[in-house]
Amino acid sequence: MRIETERLIITDLTHDMAEAVHLNSLDEDVRRFVPDEVFETLETAREVVSDLIECYDTEDGPFVYAVLLKETGENIGYVQLVAIEDGWEIGYHIAKRYTKRGYASEALRAFLPAISKTHGLSEIIGICLADNRASVRVLEKCGFRQTYRGPGQYQGREREIVRTLWTAPSTKEEIV
Repeated sequence: MRIETERLIITDLTHDMAEAVHLNSLDEDVRRFVPDEVFETLETAREVVSDLIECYDTEDGPFVYAVLLKETGENIGYVQLVAIEDGWEIGYHIAKRYTKRGYASEALRAFLPAISKTHGLSEIIGICLADNRASVRVLEKCGFRQTYRGPGQYQGREREIVRTLWTAPSTKEEIV
């Protein structure tokens, strides 16, 4: 996959991205909101990147793609589609030093239509911690509507979550 936006490139992971994946995973937001995506060592990141690359050839995923700055090619995060019990969930992270610049929203706006078309999905779920206000806002800006707010399982613990739903735009013209 390769998607270009005004400022970003969304593309397949490659083995040479392991160091950036490792470093991006160590920031405080990953530790706080998605601790299972912290890769403490470069070797762990290499193993995970290898496993994720293999998933591109499956139907089950997860399907994780690097988000690169178009101008420099620097890896600043990822977007992903992950199978969950009742559908497919979107995931994303932009490294802390690049937040508050609209990169997450820009990446998701481009990624959602492409990944939904690739996998034949009409809906994608978004789940985040209720206190992750930035993530809640990104989902809202990208057209997700809230379907639930309250206690739920998150990272193996009962937490206050927000569950949202994105619906793919209809490509059929209405017959009048």
